[in-house]
Amino acid sequence: MTNAINWFEIPVKDFDRAKKFYETLYHAEITEMPFPGGRYGILPCDMQNGVGGGIVKGDGFEPSSKGTIVYLNGGDDLSTPLAKVEAAGGKVIMPKTSIGENGFMAHFMDTEGNLVALHSMK
Repeated sequence: MTNAINWFEIPVKDFDRAKKFYETLYHAEITEMPFPGGRYGILPCDMQNGVGGGIVKGDGFEPSSKGTIVYLNGGDDLSTPLAKVEAAGGKVIMPKTSIGENGFMAHFMDTEGNLVALHSMK
């Protein structure tokens, strides 16, 4: 096993609002794909060699600020996407914080009420 995670899904209530939020955060297009009974968007990822995920709207998918926290790739320096969170409608919960030799992390609330995090080495 290479990774403990294969795929993750971030539930959303307002797909268009969430899509715009994550497109702003990543400065990249969220690609939509067919999803029975809802809508699905793929976050930027290397589908061949890495772990990926998406945003999903549909029955049984409820945003939450409690439970598992997904750490998204903050790129070379998570300060770049973190600086876009509030302008895109989210809220920074924990600013960029050192975790020693493991780099840096930050937590934010997205537009849908999900507690999400960023990680980078710088």
